Amino acid sequence: MKYMLIFRATDEALAKMRDIDHNEMIETVGTYNQELIRAGVLLAAEGLADAGEGVVVDYSSEPPVVTDGPYGETKELFFGLYVLNVASKEEAVEWAKRQPLTGPGFKTEIRRVTGIDEFPQDNEWIKKEREWREAHGQL
Repeated sequence: MKYMLIFRATDEALAKMRDIDHNEMIETVGTYNQELIRAGVLLAAEGLADAGEGVVVDYSSEPPVVTDGPYGETKELFFGLYVLNVASKEEAVEWAKRQPLTGPGFKTEIRRVTGIDEFPQDNEWIKKEREWREAHGQL
């Protein structure tokens, strides 16, 4: 099963993270990444650019409204993610507990990634997606 670990932090926690030596942080996260790779569970690992570089598309009106970041009412921002292929949610939780960017203001949200096999296989659009995935080695 695939699970996404979504890393969230408050503004204060992110500010503290900026004070950590960059090389030290890369080494610490790199060590964790190597553990995931050796275990054979890592599918993807990505950091996210500062929220000030992002935008939000709000569909509450027509046409949708685009707002530049940072986002005024957000208490926590996503700053990175991992996608793991593990046997269970419990295993995903255990990996999340081991990740190195922790402390007050940091959280990891864990969500199962739904697979294409969970959708009606006779649906025209699911068939097209399956063909695309097979053609691009994504199954």
